[in-house]
Amino acid sequence: MMMIKNVSVSTPEKQSLKEKWWHILDTWKIGIIPLPLFILCGVLITIDCLGGKLSSEIVVMIATLAFFGFACGEFGKRLPVVGKIGAAAICATFIPSALVYYGLLPDVVIQSTKTFYKSTNILYLYICCIIVGSIMSMNRTTLIQGFLRIFFPMLCGEIVGMLVGMGVGIALGLEPFQIFFFIILPIMAGGVGEGAIPLSIGYATLLHMEQGVALGRVLPMVMLGSLTAIVVSGCLNQLGKRYPHLTGEGQLMPASSANSDLSGKPEETAQPVSITPDVTTFASGVLLAVLLYMVGMLGHKYIGLPAPVGMLFVAVFIKLINGVSPRLLAGSQVVYKFFQTAVTYPILFAVGVAITPWQELVNAFTLSNLLIIISTVLSLVATGFFVGKKLGMHPIDVAIISCCQSGQGGTGDVAILTAGNRMVLMPFAQIATRIGGAINVSVSLLILGNFLI
Repeated sequence: MMMIKNVSVSTPEKQSLKEKWWHILDTWKIGIIPLPLFILCGVLITIDCLGGKLSSEIVVMIATLAFFGFACGEFGKRLPVVGKIGAAAICATFIPSALVYYGLLPDVVIQSTKTFYKSTNILYLYICCIIVGSIMSMNRTTLIQGFLRIFFPMLCGEIVGMLVGMGVGIALGLEPFQIFFFIILPIMAGGVGEGAIPLSIGYATLLHMEQGVALGRVLPMVMLGSLTAIVVSGCLNQLGKRYPHLTGEGQLMPASSANSDLSGKPEETAQPVSITPDVTTFASGVLLAVLLYMVGMLGHKYIGLPAPVGMLFVAVFIKLINGVSPRLLAGSQVVYKFFQTAVTYPILFAVGVAITPWQELVNAFTLSNLLIIISTVLSLVATGFFVGKKLGMHPIDVAIISCCQSGQGGTGDVAILTAGNRMVLMPFAQIATRIGGAINVSVSLLILGNFLI
């Protein structure tokens, strides 16, 4: 009898109160965090901060980055007008940087975030899971045709962008040498680690200047170029909503091409509809992404290819030869969706705190710099749009990949694709950023070296 009483139905009053509480948990959210849990998270972080120490262990940092990241992202989403054109990604990246600079973020949060970000290199876990998951989600024909066709719009965009940027700079009375090597080239150099730093080392050697001085001049251009690209990507996303025939919502090729292989025969469905991923397939998907990244690291060690790019090529190869089962494909796709939904804004917050210098960004906000950077990025993206359309691709999706050519490396790709709601394009974005940036830096430094001889 006691057991029956313990499981008896609650009174209507108690049931009503419980349902109200559940309703609050399910509908009132900051980002993906239920409001009561968000408040509890803030209280716990505050208690730790008042104690003078915030642990940089992963458990505490998950809560910390989620709290601040989703708060900044939610703020950006709710801004009028700009909230629809990428303000969430911008706010999640640059508000933390400003808070650090102006001393509005507790020192313990800053130090713990920097320690966690640099010691774990969590950005690369995020990127590898996004790349592998998005590749495994793609139609095989789309993958083949997309990689074969995307290089021409990228090349045309860079040429036109450089010419327009040079023209605007010369019209403003600036020296062509300074325009190209210290404004335009940093924009298309592939970010910080793969672009700005190698450029600064090359300039220090060839121009006999301090590397720190060179880095201080090129880094703000990288950041402003990426900021411009984020805004443009958000505008392109809104353009796609207004004119749906211009976009594939993350698909480069029209559906008629994607549904048949190169011989015109229908492609078999890679993932049967009946497959429902469970915990084991999700875990296997994470492990697949991590192992492929480790293969990419070996490629970097022995042939110098950036690890994310090496991993990308291996993942494409495995996809093309049907090297993984439909169930593992399903697991990889769930991994992609999880990281896109739950990890993007926390990662952007960590990037803003750890490696985004606010003062350098502010110092670069001169009229001449802005005009050159905006004209360069807009012309690059517009060229990608029209060339992609001419090649039979979805122009808005090609244009968003073109935005990544002026992004701030991997972090820029994340912010740009988040603003454009096209995270599935990460593999192509990595090609545009890392391979395109490496080629630009290498060729330009080679030309500069020969010019100075």
